[in-house]
Amino acid sequence: MPNTKPLTSDPDLVAALSKVPAVTLSFWVIKILATTLGETGGDTASMTFNLGYLVATAIFLTLLVVLVIAQIRTRRFHPILYWATIIASTTAGTTMADFATRSLGIGYPGGSLLLLTCVLGSLAAWRLTLGKVDTDHIQTPKAETFYWITITLSQTLGTALGDWTADTGGIGYAGAAMIFAAMLAAVVALYYWTTVSRIVLFWAAFILTRPLGAAVGDFLDKSHQQGGLAMSRPLASAVLAVLIIILIWALPQRAGRRPTNPVSH
Repeated sequence: MPNTKPLTSDPDLVAALSKVPAVTLSFWVIKILATTLGETGGDTASMTFNLGYLVATAIFLTLLVVLVIAQIRTRRFHPILYWATIIASTTAGTTMADFATRSLGIGYPGGSLLLLTCVLGSLAAWRLTLGKVDTDHIQTPKAETFYWITITLSQTLGTALGDWTADTGGIGYAGAAMIFAAMLAAVVALYYWTTVSRIVLFWAAFILTRPLGAAVGDFLDKSHQQGGLAMSRPLASAVLAVLIIILIWALPQRAGRRPTNPVSH
């Protein structure tokens, strides 16, 4: 049975042993680029390479499981490993959302409702099992498991929301990107000027960055007739991957720290 107790009781060492990065501006910048890469990367596998949604999902889910196991087994925060796992989750989320909304025939409303239910169910199970949902200090195997399950489901939900917004009502990909950017700005305003639960705002922002990235990714690689820039998907994916690597190297990356008085939400 895995040990779910902290590896040390020393407060400074406990903070250093957190397995996820602190939620800072650099976190959100890299997260948006990662979600955009997830869209172009997922579409490259399923559409450009013609693997289909099911096969592409199997590939990316396998990669995700391998990376999550590596993330759980490591003893401290490793930026490259963490962001590789995020990219795997958002790429798998792209193909899973496309499979749910298109191949299963339940459409965007049905797929979005199903995925929202899954996200809320994962958060509820996390809260009931561990007593609180702590997104800044992930240290035990149980907490990490809930963290990555919820992240992957939220990435999938975000993809469905992004495609739903862009493909209906004549809004287009650029219009959808602006809508989700405005919603993300509203979450930031709530963070600074209200006392709304930080956990709620974190997951709201985490979900909203995904449709923003999906809309931007589609805007980059869709044809001119579809309102995009018609960039090569593999090329766009490669450029985004290089940008992410540069930012991981250039921007501060430190482990998250437990709040002085953590509050259960």
